[in-house]
Amino acid sequence: MSASPVIPRTETQVAADLTDFISSSPSSYHATDTAAARFDSAGFTRLHEREKWSLEAGQGCYVIRDGAIIAWRTPASTVDTSGAAPGAATGAGGSSGAVPGFRVFGSHTDSPAFKLKPGNEFAVEGTRQIGVEVYGGPLLNSWLDRELALAGQLSLADGSVVLAQTPSIARIPQLAIHLDRQVNDGLTLDKQRHTTPIIGLAELAEADVIELLAASAEVDPEQVVGHDVYTIPVQTPGTFGAQEEFFASPRLDNLLSVHAGVNALIDVDAAALDSIALFAGFDHEEIGSNSRSGACGPFLADVTERIIASLFPESTRSDYLASLASSICVSSDAGHAAHPNYPERHDPHVRPRLGGGPLLKINAQQRYATDAVGTAAWSQACTAAGVEYQNFVSNNAMPCGSTIGPLTATRLGMTTVDVGPALYSMHSAREMVAISDVVSLGAAAKAFLQG
Repeated sequence: MSASPVIPRTETQVAADLTDFISSSPSSYHATDTAAARFDSAGFTRLHEREKWSLEAGQGCYVIRDGAIIAWRTPASTVDTSGAAPGAATGAGGSSGAVPGFRVFGSHTDSPAFKLKPGNEFAVEGTRQIGVEVYGGPLLNSWLDRELALAGQLSLADGSVVLAQTPSIARIPQLAIHLDRQVNDGLTLDKQRHTTPIIGLAELAEADVIELLAASAEVDPEQVVGHDVYTIPVQTPGTFGAQEEFFASPRLDNLLSVHAGVNALIDVDAAALDSIALFAGFDHEEIGSNSRSGACGPFLADVTERIIASLFPESTRSDYLASLASSICVSSDAGHAAHPNYPERHDPHVRPRLGGGPLLKINAQQRYATDAVGTAAWSQACTAAGVEYQNFVSNNAMPCGSTIGPLTATRLGMTTVDVGPALYSMHSAREMVAISDVVSLGAAAKAFLQG
């Protein structure tokens, strides 16, 4: 087994490590690959869904489904012949019966962007353009006048899949103010006409976009039969501010939570676990999670059931359901800090701030799954980690979005609590967070998974 990677602790170390993680994860498919590389370095074993699993106590494993990844570490304590896990705790995240429960730290690997349409390259006004489709809910204006790369996966004629990422080849140029004198009174962008990227001059065309993607993956473009490819801002993440207290980056929603969960799981001590510590990074959250690799799909249910069946061969379906009943999930996704330029858009009395610690997200309509039991579990994790957390609720006149939290609670019946880092500019091509909140979220994630 290889030595575990060093988990960053200081704000400077965390900022550098998060920069590496995000830069290596331009798409959900790259994010799972980046996470897998970290798990490999920590001695985890990759499993495959089409194979039989033989799990052992104290083992770290992971499995990938498209742009989603689930990884876990089992308690190191020996399982007795009755299938009981000695020393297992009762209550949420523990076990009161024959099998242990799960402590799940959930997140998502995808982010808003523009997705490349198939077979859609054309010349307009002497330029080469590519057809794209809006993915999720990006702040459209934030994507204007930025150099963009293309990244994602290519499927080949032989059935294999490869990752691809071009250099910066695209840009969505904004119309000059001289041609729209009222633009500063209100910018309106047509999603079809005004967000089409330019990738070159028509007269200089030597390779089409598929050829460029294939070249980046070192495959024959004639073998490319399908693609899931997205636009990616190429500006490097980095710190800024009077004391470099802020961190700006694309895809903080939600690679920040993925980063926290991956590092936290690697850092847990199997000898001190009384539950199965599990990290889940789902795909397609930004478009509703309705996919085989999304939180609405069967991925987490499939994996948790197979874990219990492998660790406890004599267990029954009832034992598995008992395990879920004693499990708990933390759904970690970005939330909003009160904006100094738009104070009226937030609840007038609950004012979360950058640098105030991770958010506990609460919503009466269950757009977030937090309840009193989940609140207590998150409070305990933050106390154990020595970090403060802050409440988040929406202004009643502005309904909030949702997360994987309610979906996980609905599908598996786990106690679920919604949390996350406080951001400015959520769904922008370049979002903003306080680096101290990144450190705090990672510490709380580790404390939660450790139990």
